[in-house]
Amino acid sequence: MEPTMTTPDGIEYLRTPDDRFADITDFAYEPKFVEVDGLRMAYVDAGPDDGPVMLLLHGEPTWSYLYRRMIPPLIEAGYRCIAPDLIGFGRSDKPVKRSTYTYNGHVAWMKAFIGAIDLPSATLFAQDWGGLIGLRVAAEESDRFDRVAIGNTGLPVGAPLGPGFDAWLNASQVMPFMDCGTLLQRATAARELTEAEMNAYRAPFPDEAHMAGAREFPTLVPITPAHAGVAENKAAWATYEQWTKPFLTLACPGDPVLGQLHHEFVERVPGATGQPHQEFEPGGHFLQDDCGEDVAAALIAWMS
Repeated sequence: MEPTMTTPDGIEYLRTPDDRFADITDFAYEPKFVEVDGLRMAYVDAGPDDGPVMLLLHGEPTWSYLYRRMIPPLIEAGYRCIAPDLIGFGRSDKPVKRSTYTYNGHVAWMKAFIGAIDLPSATLFAQDWGGLIGLRVAAEESDRFDRVAIGNTGLPVGAPLGPGFDAWLNASQVMPFMDCGTLLQRATAARELTEAEMNAYRAPFPDEAHMAGAREFPTLVPITPAHAGVAENKAAWATYEQWTKPFLTLACPGDPVLGQLHHEFVERVPGATGQPHQEFEPGGHFLQDDCGEDVAAALIAWMS
């Protein structure tokens, strides 16, 4: 294992070696990097520089590779796609202490990222933890976002999410090693991932030491009143209950982790009224893998 490094503020972290990504042939975008809180944050920036911007946020335990089936049609339609790797994931640096990862900390890192790249007015598309983070950022920095679209995500405020999430939370803490390739395959319903695709999801995590963020993420979801982030999420919901800009849900009813959370946004967000919300079947938790081209087509039709 490579030695840990330390930021000026004392955050110990690891950096996944570049050769772990060398054999990935279906995601040939050159990564870019910015510094966030002393940590290197990786991102893809692809498409025309002057095109309307899509900010694509992944969740647990994936990275920007999750968007490999969506980025090409979005670029072909003229969109500029920005897809960061969250701290602890993908090519981004990985703090080794689980206590370094907090919900509010991830929101702050994402705000710092969009500030560092000077994100222009954008459309957000976010799934899983990308939604928990992105929905907070869009609510708190709404001037940066023209539209919001979500897929298989939520904005919990201290209540349980159901047995599917509980099962994942429990499993994530006791499994001997989090094999992300196998996990992605199990949560994808419409197709079989190839071995190369599963290996691409494994690439960021050569060993357990790199997985502190992936281990900690499930425990941070605010499903009890005592969780950090409940007050901030309630404030975000207050913003969305007044949100009149376009808001779209693209979801899989068969999501075994989060189920039907998208209905709450349709009911509570004024900007969701009359939008072409869409459900995809068959489909699991990772709709980008199940039906990425269809999701991209729905976004393009909506934004046209």
